[in-house]
Amino acid sequence: MKENSTKVRIVEIPKGEPPLWVREKWVGLELPLAGGSSAGIFYGFGAVSGPRSWLGHVWGLLLGRAERITGYAVYADRAVGILAESSPEAAAWWRENAGELLAPRRCLVFHADECEVLKR
Repeated sequence: MKENSTKVRIVEIPKGEPPLWVREKWVGLELPLAGGSSAGIFYGFGAVSGPRSWLGHVWGLLLGRAERITGYAVYADRAVGILAESSPEAAAWWRENAGELLAPRRCLVFHADECEVLKR
């Protein structure tokens, strides 16, 4: 996905597996989108419980274990870097518990109702 100048502000506590205190730290942050400026349809897995390999992702999709999400994709490494500026503890949680998701070009998806689009 290509990063553009459009950002989203996280306005609601994101859904997901991380502890509530970690998810709360996303609220108010502005994150650059990895793709277009409109919401997309994504298939995702839990940050902690999801498959770790490419084959595991394919298998999970085939078995219908992926969640269908209407939302916005952000590059995970960049998003956690921004998170680290306001909450080093929450960023450390991501690095310790879901570090493989922070590889280059990997994305986190925030549900559309958790975001406000900021066009620059």
